[in-house]
Amino acid sequence: MNKLFLSKLKTLVNTKTQWEAFNELLEHNIGLHQKKLEQAVDMADIYKAQGAIQVLRQLKFLRDEVNAEK
Repeated sequence: MNKLFLSKLKTLVNTKTQWEAFNELLEHNIGLHQKKLEQAVDMADIYKAQGAIQVLRQLKFLRDEVNAEK
């Protein structure tokens, strides 16, 4: 990811209350997509839910990516 974008996110990922709130939002959305996945009957809907969950879980590692030394 571009270092310019990552440096702009340092405040979000390094402020405990903001980071915890962001993670709560991610967990909530993961739960919503898991419910959609459980109820899906069409393969396209299953793939969409799986993709959304994957992206949301990747966002949980944003702090590590922003703070990584490169």
